[in-house]
Amino acid sequence: MPRESFQAKQQRSLEIIERLSQTYPNAHCELNFSNPLELLIATILSAQCTDKQVNIVTAELFRKYRTAADFSNAKPEELEQDIKRIGLFRSKAKNIQACCRTLVEKHRGEVPRSLEELVQLGGVGRKTANVVLGNAYGINSGVVVDTHVGRLCQLLGMTRESQPEKIEQDLQKLVPHKLWTMFSHWMIWHGRRRCSARKPDCQHCEIQKLCPAGTKMLLKDQA
Repeated sequence: MPRESFQAKQQRSLEIIERLSQTYPNAHCELNFSNPLELLIATILSAQCTDKQVNIVTAELFRKYRTAADFSNAKPEELEQDIKRIGLFRSKAKNIQACCRTLVEKHRGEVPRSLEELVQLGGVGRKTANVVLGNAYGINSGVVVDTHVGRLCQLLGMTRESQPEKIEQDLQKLVPHKLWTMFSHWMIWHGRRRCSARKPDCQHCEIQKLCPAGTKMLLKDQA
């Protein structure tokens, strides 16, 4: 089978985006938040943890801690107890306090609006920064590559990379800049609702005909 040209891959990617946007017109970040600080904290907590579990914890957490100073000044052991249901809660508590301490000392308690400043905060990498900028501020700074996005884009032949930052570089060439934030939501929703890692529903998949992996799987089932 001949290797797909970049132009063909780009056109197929646009068709995938169109179909997913129609399938999930209400796609959005599924972490609960009411301001940039809450989204920042929730995203730090979400590493290796489900959004559902994070939302359970932050429902009370955000009533107790309302500002960066509140988190920064909390007793470490108390904050750990408040997020104990979350995996890696001790290291996440340390990251949250270090992050909020910097927010208070360098940003007057406000969450900055630039990728460069965000990644200088404790526990904040490129993915977390992109989540905050895209969903709290509407800034398309990059493409969020979580496990769903990375896995689906590999299956769809949009990238051959395995490292998130390299996957993101490939996707930035294929996805229109104005859709970078929404693209991640559409992929994440599709990964959770149709194309799970354990049991992908290729038979009913809205983008099956555009997916090399899905086409191979259906042909195998029919053989």
